[in-house]
Order: sequence, then C-alpha cells, then structure tokens
Amino acid sequence: MKILSAAQTRQADACTIQEEGISSTDLMERAAKAFTGWFENKFQSGTEVHVFCGPGNNGGDGLAVSRLLHERGHRVQPYLVGDLSKASDDFNANLKRLPQELQPIRVQDAAAIPALSKSAFIVDALFGTGLNRPVTGLYAQVINSLNSSGATIASVDIPSGLYTDSQTPEEGAIIRAHCTATFELPKLAFLLPQHEQFVGEWHVVPIGLSEEFILGAPTNFFCTTQEDIQQLLKPRRKFSHKGMYGHALLLCGGYGKMGAAVLAARACLRSGVGLLTVQVPQAGYSILQTAVPEAMTLTDKNRRHLSELPQGVEKYDVIGVGPGIGTERVTKTAIGQLLATSSHPLVIDADAINLIAASEKLKAQLYKKKLIFTPHPKEFERLVGKVKNDYDRLQHLREFCMEYKCYVALKGSHTAIGTPEGKVYFNTTGNPGMATGGTGDVLTGIITALVGQQYTLEEACRLGVYVHGLAADLALQTVGEIAMTASDVIDHLPRAFLHLTQPMP
Repeated sequence: MKILSAAQTRQADACTIQEEGISSTDLMERAAKAFTGWFENKFQSGTEVHVFCGPGNNGGDGLAVSRLLHERGHRVQPYLVGDLSKASDDFNANLKRLPQELQPIRVQDAAAIPALSKSAFIVDALFGTGLNRPVTGLYAQVINSLNSSGATIASVDIPSGLYTDSQTPEEGAIIRAHCTATFELPKLAFLLPQHEQFVGEWHVVPIGLSEEFILGAPTNFFCTTQEDIQQLLKPRRKFSHKGMYGHALLLCGGYGKMGAAVLAARACLRSGVGLLTVQVPQAGYSILQTAVPEAMTLTDKNRRHLSELPQGVEKYDVIGVGPGIGTERVTKTAIGQLLATSSHPLVIDADAINLIAASEKLKAQLYKKKLIFTPHPKEFERLVGKVKNDYDRLQHLREFCMEYKCYVALKGSHTAIGTPEGKVYFNTTGNPGMATGGTGDVLTGIITALVGQQYTLEEACRLGVYVHGLAADLALQTVGEIAMTASDVIDHLPRAFLHLTQPMP
C-alpha cells in the first residue's frame, strides 16, 4: 500500500473527478458517506455530536457529515469557524444543503463554544491535508478548547493543525484526536511516534480514488499489508528436506545474557530454518543444549564472551549476530573478523550494532556486504548520530541504507524497513505488549531463518517484521499487553505463519 504526499493526494482527487466525470462536490459526498459509515460502526447511534468546520474543503466534509449524521438520527450541532468570505466552493455548496433545523453556530471567539459533555463526540473538520502554515489565532484557541473539553475527538482525514508529510512547526496548535478516519491511503504523519498523541487510533476508509493514478504515482514510502505478505510467503514442496531450507549460524549470548541466545535460536527454528547452529561462550553450552535441543551448539574458547568465529564458517547460508554478546574487546575483534572475511548475508542486532557504531574501522568494512541491521531507535542513533525528529530519523534511515547498500529494520510501533534504493516500508502488525526485553532477539532469529530459506534480504525483512508483530497480536488475545513476554511471541509464531497461509476473508 502506497503512502502519497499531500500534493499527490490532491492530484488523485482531481484525476478521479476527471476519470469519472463527476464534480468535486460529488467526491466530497462520497468521502462524507465513508466517514459517516465508519463513525456509526465505531460509535453508538443517537450520540451527541459536535462538528467543527473550517472554511476549506475539510470543513465541507464536516458539513456533509453533519447532514448525514443528522439524517441517521444523531443529535448533531455544526460549528463554523473562521472567515467564511474565504470559504471554498464545496464548503458553500454543503452549507446550502444543510436542512433548516440544522443551523450552524458561528464561532468568532473560542468563548462561543458551549461547555461540551465528556460523553459527547467532537468531529474535527477544521483543516485537512492542504495545511502549510502553523495554526494560530482563533483556530488555535478553538483547537485548545476542544483538546481540553474531555470529549472524544474524531478527525476527518487528518487531525487539524498536523502537517501531512513534513515537520509541523512547534508554535502551531494541533488537535489531539482519539481516532482519525483517513481517506483511501494512510498519511506519512500517522506512522511516526511523535504524532501518536495527535492521531490516536487511525483507520483507512476507501472512497474509490483513481486506481490508475495511485498505481503510477511515485513514492518512497509504503505500508505493508497482509495481502503483500501473503504474496511473499513461499509454499513448501512435497519432497522437501532440511537441506533445502538453509543452515543458519547464530553468534550470540554472553555471561548473564544466555537467554538472548535461547530466544533467538527458538525463534529461528520456529521460522522454518532447515538447520541451526549456535555458537555461544563456554558458559552457555549446557543451557543451549537443554533449552533448544533442535539446535546444534558450538562453544567459544572464551568462557564468558564470544571471541572467535567457528571453523568452517563458509558452510553456513546466513549468520545472525548480536543478541546478548556484550561489547568486550575480544568480541569486537570477532565482529571485525566476521565483517572482513564473510561473504554471507549477515543479520546484525543489539551489541553487534553498538560495536560497529563505536568504531569507524568496523563501519568502513560494511561496504559491499549483504547486511540487515535490526536496531531500536537508540542503537540507530549510535550508527548515524543524533536526530532532530522522526522525519529527520527517516531521512537518516534512507541515507544510511543507500550509502551502505544495506537493509535496516528500525524497530518501533510501525517498524520502518529501509532499503538500498531509499524506499521505506512501514509495518502494520504488533502492539505495546512487545515493549519488553527479548522481543528484538526474537526478530533476529526470525529474519535469520528467512534469509536462510532463500528469501531476498528485502523479503526477509518485510516478512520477518510482519510475522513477528502478527505473533504478538495473536499472543495479545490470550496474555494481554501487560503480561506479554518474548517467549509468548515465539509460542505464537506457528499460529502466525498458519494465519498467513489461509485465504483472506
């Protein structure tokens, strides 16, 4: 699923109008019906709804929503905010269509807004995706009043005051929506952590924009959907054997952190790898042999830390490295050896990232390698330097991937996967229960297994991140967010893969 810019969205509207031979007011009515249908499914009928409309097309959407909700039995009160002499044609057309009994309240001062019940609903239709300057003055007063009302706020297409695809100036007021119904495609702003407080829970409602335009529109940003992932998943052949699904090597674990090795190994096996070898410090031998009997275990000469590569390293199809290894000097030497000599695809996580980030010599060895990094935001900043905001982080992600011709799965609520071509794929599975130690080790094991099965590095990243989040979503149904552990995610990997093999409803 593509993510388009605000300008491209306007072009999609215009192309749809031209292709179908309809008016812009007709398209607005279609959008209003889509929002109204979503609103009624989300909230009970007969509720008290206050619709705040700016003078632009987003306000026109709000007026049409007011009329439709009124027709369906809701108690609706529309409000008109701002200078109506500058109202858009579609706004004026929908203002005229309001029934006699649905008289709007003019708001020329925030004091004109009556006290709103906390059980009421606010529909925010002040500004849409065309906003290009910070919201101040009367509009800011209204937004601040709505934010402090305690009522539930639902935004039409995008929360008013929030820029669609660039950094919103700090001085501007922004609606803090509890939920947002956006038209046709998600907005880039919705996928960034810094906007969670404004966007709330977001939903895409289709309005039939031109498929031809969307298909041809260039973009570097995408959302990964279940349909995308099901097209990537490879069925197994009848005459399969373990040699067909790769031999993976995991270099992980350290004294006191052998659990990271166990988690990565278990996840790797649950993700379909044919053979798995794990090299751990001597202190971890009995732990791995007991906890993961399906894996072959090698021991390092060092009792507490990884300090060397195994003999015959060339026989492996993929190497995952990092979980629990620590940052000792001997471990750094081993990572340098790995980067200098290995032609294998490498999945690099945790302390392996930290070691590379702290050494320009190691970073210089990243070129012309087959690499996947799986950092959390702080580990990523150690690689690329401090970032100013989430848009800046995205730019650094794209630049890093393009410079080193690598893939990065930047972990978060919508994990962002950067590619050597500068594309970014945002994930759409997962939940806050994953915010617990060990889930990153699980992801390392999953992606390592998929690379071993001959998925391309991009496919392994996208499929691995998606199934990782899906397993957590399935675990959520039985253990909830608070009690979830990394082992719960592993335990639900079989159901996640099974889910992806079933036809979509």
